[in-house]
Amino acid sequence: MTENDIFRTIVKPAQGKLFKDKNSKFYGYIFPVINEEQIKSHLEAIKKEHYSARHWCYAYQIGTESRNYRANDDGEPNNSAGMPIYGQIQSFEVTNVLIIVVRYFGGVKLGVGGLINAYRTGAQLALEAAEIVEKTINKTYQLNFEYKNMSKVMRILKENHVEIINQTLELSCLLEISVRKSNSNQIFDLFKMFFGVDIIEL
Repeated sequence: MTENDIFRTIVKPAQGKLFKDKNSKFYGYIFPVINEEQIKSHLEAIKKEHYSARHWCYAYQIGTESRNYRANDDGEPNNSAGMPIYGQIQSFEVTNVLIIVVRYFGGVKLGVGGLINAYRTGAQLALEAAEIVEKTINKTYQLNFEYKNMSKVMRILKENHVEIINQTLELSCLLEISVRKSNSNQIFDLFKMFFGVDIIEL
């Protein structure tokens, strides 16, 4: 089995255990995300929920084959919050995630070392509370064929464990299928050689 078409992500949002240091409180949250609109919306929701907090520091990573990340210190000293959070995303080898660590200031400064430890721990606790799963990177194809070829097409899909995402069955049949990247060339070639079936990559 090739591993280059597998990525790790989380199933659903989770909240880590509260972390305290010198009366400052740190709440870590993790969310599954695939775009910046979702990230913005989660940040707004957490800021509303914790409106009296001092800082809402975060890091995210999105993408599977090419990855895009950002780390934000939200007013804490440079690289004392966002990068330690992002370091945990790397350490747990997950993508398509956003981690927000909310800080309520306890009146005592922690120093840069203390902040790095607190934000890293807040992120780690959020990740430990989340359900991490492995998923495959898939390609999507569209199959177009006449109804008389339906049973043959379905047999190939079943034998190769190919998932059907959408289907339109009228005079001709349109199927949208999702194929694991490592098997995609093989499936594409199978249907390319199948007379009466058109396959295109979406």
